[in-house]
Amino acid sequence: MGMVSEFKEFINKGNVVDLAVGVVIGGAFGKIVTSFVDDLLMPIIGNLMGGASFKDLKHVFTPAVVDAAGKVVTPENAFRYGSFIQTILDFLIVAFAVFLVVKAVNKMKKEQAEAPAAPSATEILLGEIRDILKTK
Repeated sequence: MGMVSEFKEFINKGNVVDLAVGVVIGGAFGKIVTSFVDDLLMPIIGNLMGGASFKDLKHVFTPAVVDAAGKVVTPENAFRYGSFIQTILDFLIVAFAVFLVVKAVNKMKKEQAEAPAAPSATEILLGEIRDILKTK
């Protein structure tokens, strides 16, 4: 089997397409969560903290060196813990949303498994034949 035919077989499997769709939707969902955290949640938290933005929270080890023209000669060396906190919040929101989706899917699967399946046409026909044979 050639490389091209193996690749075609791989691509034509439903799981690959499902995975691709999941990655694209996941990327878009990540952008929504990032915007929610950056544009809605963090300004509120920053306002409660006295107007500071989480991204601005840092501990400077060595300040930046700037020349007379205002050009940075040596950038600052800082421990940027605010950006890390913001990334953790992004992750927690995404993880919670995924948890809710998985929980809803599991609930739907459980309800489908508990629901009695309707008899097929073959089962109905076999039941009728059985009933006829009982009367004879």
